[in-house]
Amino acid sequence: METEFAPAKVNLTLHVTGQRADGYHLLDSLVAFADVGDRITVRSAPTLTLQITGPRAADLPVQDDNLVLRAARLMGATAAITLEKTLPVASGIGGGSADAAATLRALARLGQRPLPDAAAVLTLGADVPVCLAGTTVRMQGVGERLNAVSTLPEGWLVLVNPGVAVPTPAVFKALPRKDNAPMPREMPRLRSAADLAAFLQMQRNDLEPPATVITPAIRQTVQALGAQPGCLIARMSGSGATCFGLFADGLTAASAARALARQYPAWWVQAGAIRQPHQAMRATT
Repeated sequence: METEFAPAKVNLTLHVTGQRADGYHLLDSLVAFADVGDRITVRSAPTLTLQITGPRAADLPVQDDNLVLRAARLMGATAAITLEKTLPVASGIGGGSADAAATLRALARLGQRPLPDAAAVLTLGADVPVCLAGTTVRMQGVGERLNAVSTLPEGWLVLVNPGVAVPTPAVFKALPRKDNAPMPREMPRLRSAADLAAFLQMQRNDLEPPATVITPAIRQTVQALGAQPGCLIARMSGSGATCFGLFADGLTAASAARALARQYPAWWVQAGAIRQPHQAMRATT
């Protein structure tokens, strides 16, 4: 039996820099991971099966096209897989992609086999390669170009989802222009959470304005996060609707999460530290 953590993916920045002839959008994104997520458990079995448990299981019925099952088929593996679902479904923090990546890692250990090559992994979805890396990277292209980023300073994230669905194709369609400026060529040296927040303030999530028009609850979520004591910056992740607030210490982040959960009991609210490279390495060994 092997167990693997599937951490939430957070787009600290998300610049849309172009669109290919096949319709895929080109991105430039600083991606981090939080120590909040799902969990995959795999056991040797003669056939491939999937059971979904956890607090969000009701939102994700088992279907043949589930990314966990697709990842297992890509590995050519048969196993009894259990997905403990904690992250909201289709919420801009890579839940399905993180689950697929965790499945690949767990099955590789279980069967003592290599991971699929990068091109094969990309067929599962644009976010699966970055989730397979599981550590802070600069993600470019359609998700296939990953460049290591020097360790981010210690910081904590409060993740909030207001419980509304955001249609990703509609968000991209509503984007006024597709050839926006990328991030700077060189990442600055960031020594503190305040430095990170200052850098993020100079960058963007190009999908946040159109997503907010389509789903006004996103604006309320960002404002509620930004109003919490100690929040250094609040922004939407991915194509929404999950938003994040950056905090300098864990106690302040936990306090903000408790306050938001009390004020908005229907919202999904979780606090967690930004995962560092050694945590990603430990998760894959």
